Amino acid sequence: MEPITLDDLVARLGRWSAGRGPLYLLLAARIRQLVDEGVLPAGTPLPPDRRLAAALAVGRTTVVSAYETLRQEGRLMRRQGSGTRVAPAVLAPAEQRVTETSNPMFLHLLDPSGQDGVILMSCAAPAGPPPDLAEAYGRLVLPGDDLGYHPAGLPALRGAVARRYERRGVPTSAAQVLVTSGAQQAIALLTRLLLAPGDGVLVEAPTYPGALDLFREAAAVPCPVRVGPDGIDVPEAIRVMERHRPRLAYVIPRFQNPTGSVLPPLAGRRLVEAAEGYGLPLVEDEVLADLGFGDVPEQLPLSSYGSEVIAVGSLSKAVWAGLRIGWVRGPAPLVARLARLKAIHDLGSDVPAQLAAVRLLEGFGPLLRRHVRELRAGHDRLRAELARRLPSWSCPPAEGGQTLWVRLPYGDGVAFAQVALRHGVAVLPGSTMDALGGSTRMLRLHFLLPPDVLSEAVRRLAEAWAEYAPVPGARTAALNAITV
Repeated sequence: MEPITLDDLVARLGRWSAGRGPLYLLLAARIRQLVDEGVLPAGTPLPPDRRLAAALAVGRTTVVSAYETLRQEGRLMRRQGSGTRVAPAVLAPAEQRVTETSNPMFLHLLDPSGQDGVILMSCAAPAGPPPDLAEAYGRLVLPGDDLGYHPAGLPALRGAVARRYERRGVPTSAAQVLVTSGAQQAIALLTRLLLAPGDGVLVEAPTYPGALDLFREAAAVPCPVRVGPDGIDVPEAIRVMERHRPRLAYVIPRFQNPTGSVLPPLAGRRLVEAAEGYGLPLVEDEVLADLGFGDVPEQLPLSSYGSEVIAVGSLSKAVWAGLRIGWVRGPAPLVARLARLKAIHDLGSDVPAQLAAVRLLEGFGPLLRRHVRELRAGHDRLRAELARRLPSWSCPPAEGGQTLWVRLPYGDGVAFAQVALRHGVAVLPGSTMDALGGSTRMLRLHFLLPPDVLSEAVRRLAEAWAEYAPVPGARTAALNAITV
């Protein structure tokens, strides 16, 4: 049986320490749940006491006591020299298992203890729908003679999205647009169509963790390329194309998630030309592209530089995550194949939501400008609070998007995230987004919460840092900052 990696186990443990009671009982309860649900198969080796304790930022005694509790229940086996394993006959056979996410961003949403007072800074999405959405639904006129099945999307919405690309300087027909249930489904369909097990996929490091989940589910092999202040390292990306010949490339050129970087136009053109030269489908994630604060000039999408670029977009970040409307813009033959694949899975996205999206896109400018103003205010509030309470953290300003890419002065983001959770705030460690295995001292923090909640979140983070800070003097400084 393959051992579960330490990072994967820590991610699957999720918000284990957010309840009440001794930490060892809370840890034992969560591991018990993972065993009983079949997430940890019989025979799975678990990490040694000391390593798991360090990753969870708890004492070794906490892990030893949790393991011993589960050993006494018959769920774990512990032998000197052989380590700790899940006991046999507790689980369903491994062949009955399916791939599940260990992404903490998703696990925090799936956790049933969502009302435990934890502030979720791990999933960046607008806190609620704008009034424009309710108004759009209120003005809907449902067609009386329509079956309601549109695997490729409502013609009206496909046309509206195509016109949006036309206005951005990219000639597009409705036949080049596929409507999906959010951008996540768009990336999932592209992954299923274009990747086979063992295929390489060029990704940024770090990148959007939901895409990494999909590539791993497809048993594809990430070919990571480091992201810098100006986006992906294009010369290195070209070397990866030549050396590894990946079958797909996935990039976020504008307000990159999570770093916030923006790829300069000339670098973007060079990336597209190289991808087309190698016959490599290039997926451009534009979900955050509209969320600029005005300091960065508008620029053409990558799809303006090459006819084979595949663009993915959605309304989830500009409007509301609950409006599950996304799209793929690409060559018409590819879109037709994706539509046939999508028909197998859901026969088409929700029709009322698509009709509402048409209404929203008709008057999108004012809605978008209002949302960007709110984002800018949240960005400034979060940075100000971090500077006041956690001045040792490095927190460069973002030029758009929804998140800050924060560097801890020392320590490990995964371990600190565990301490932060015990103080009532969930954050996303950078290493969960980095296929190179880096970004270990990074955190992704979003600024979509109301101002008072952002302030409270940073206060809790300062308390957590005061507990976690291992450097003499740093703990005192952090404690002093809490009372500022």
